[in-house]
Amino acid sequence: MKAKDYLSQVSVLNVKIGQKQMQYEELLQTAISTGAIRYDKEMVQTSLTGDSTSNIICKYIDLQSKINRDIDRFVDLKNKIINEIHELSNVGFIRLLYMRYIEEKRLEEIAVELNYSYQYVRELHGYALKAFTDAHPELFQK
Repeated sequence: MKAKDYLSQVSVLNVKIGQKQMQYEELLQTAISTGAIRYDKEMVQTSLTGDSTSNIICKYIDLQSKINRDIDRFVDLKNKIINEIHELSNVGFIRLLYMRYIEEKRLEEIAVELNYSYQYVRELHGYALKAFTDAHPELFQK
């Protein structure tokens, strides 16, 4: 694993949590919706609605607990990576890696915010990743 991949774990986990939260909201809507009642047709019950509702509620509760576990992992991982970034001695590298991997800003945004050229930020990013790798060899043993 390279430094870029290692640091990107925060963003990847954040995306996964967001997607699970969307799924969670969909399950919630399914669980609380009663559906439309049609009075113009004769009703025939083909399955027990209580069973399907309870299945949805079980899935909802299970997903909620998975999201909570992911959020706990996310917070722990984010704090760990922030601390590892802060172990660097170059303030510019710390600022750049924090903005890129914790605040999830694109290099173009960072360049504008720091008033640097995009090319300079790209080069600085490469040097910062190298410094991070050198500062944490235990994470990147071959």
